[in-house]
Order: sequence, then C-alpha cells, then structure tokens
Amino acid sequence: MSFIVEPAVEAYAEEHSSPDGELFQRLAAETREKSEAPQMMVGLLEGQFLGALVRSTRAKRILELGTFTGYSSISMALALPPDGRVVTCDVNEETTAIARRYAEEAGVADRIEYRLGPALDSIAALEGEFDLVFIDADKPNYVNYYEAAVPRLAPNGLIVLDNTLWSGRVADPQEDDENTRAIRAVNERVRDDPRVRNVLLTVRDGMNLVWLA
Repeated sequence: MSFIVEPAVEAYAEEHSSPDGELFQRLAAETREKSEAPQMMVGLLEGQFLGALVRSTRAKRILELGTFTGYSSISMALALPPDGRVVTCDVNEETTAIARRYAEEAGVADRIEYRLGPALDSIAALEGEFDLVFIDADKPNYVNYYEAAVPRLAPNGLIVLDNTLWSGRVADPQEDDENTRAIRAVNERVRDDPRVRNVLLTVRDGMNLVWLA
C-alpha cells in the first residue's frame, strides 16, 4: 500500500529503478483482477528493495509472514543463493496458490516453502534462526509477530515490518481504528525494546527495519 509519497513522485521512482520484468507485471495484473485487496501487494519499489536487502545482508534463511500472491517472496527468493530458502506463511489458500504458480514460473519454487495456517503456529513449528524476517500480515497481530520473531533472529539478522506508517494515519491523532492502534503499538514496542535498534523508513507505506542491539 502506498499513500505517503505523491503518486507522480512514486511513478518517477519506478521509472528510474530497475524493471521487475514481465512475470511480475503479469502477477500484479492478476492480483488486481482476482484479489479483494490488491493494495496489499508490495510492488516494484518494495520488491526491489527487499531483494537488495537479501543481497546486501547475504541472507540465506528468510521468514515471511504474509505470502499474499507472492510478489515479495519471489523477489527475495530471486536474490538468494541456490542454497537459500524462504519460509512464507499465510492463511489464504487461493492467494497462496497464485504465489506458488508464479514461483514455479520464476524458477524459484525450490527455494520457497509455503506454510498454510496461523503464522504464530507456523513460527512455533519452525526450528533455527532466520537472517531476514519480513512481516506483512494482519496488523492486529503485529506485536505478537514481532515478539515471536526477535528470539528467532540470527545475530546479524534483520526484521522488516511493512506498512508501519499506515497511510500516515499513525501520525494523525484523530485516527483511532484497530489497525492504526496496532501499528502504533508495534512501532512503540520496537522503539522501546532494549534488545534491538531500528530505523523507521518512509519507503512506500513505511518499513520499520529492526536489528539486534
């Protein structure tokens, strides 16, 4: 979702970033056609940014909470070395099926493990540490996802929480819906957590980058 940056500025940024290719364009078109909330898709700028994070951190094991139609998981998988893996979690079988299909076409299906079911249950069933955790699922559970992710973060790992500006509503005292409160709560929890350091970026709808102190 992206309502912070002016549309013309965002379009300019996309025009001056490396293209994501025809496969992602078809994935985006199908997402807009078939999903009820296509704004949940990360899009070109955030997809390229996630890929850059994977490459620059040399991540090999990634946990994603919120598969949706697969734009982000495919973007990250394409940036992984051949022995790297993405474990991606979601509760929606239909959107996950779209993600699987495009991952096959992109040639990265062998790097992505899909887990259907509540994300907190999926995390509890997983073993080991993760080099990168991307949280982009239901907002009321963001604090719970964050608390589950921190103990599973590798020493030089990174947590990325998406939508942490929530269309600017987090900064508007008149806004007080459940999702806005949840985003404010996780941003405050991260800021006050002595275990970590962070930077809240104004990329698209806000990305909170968190690493161990």
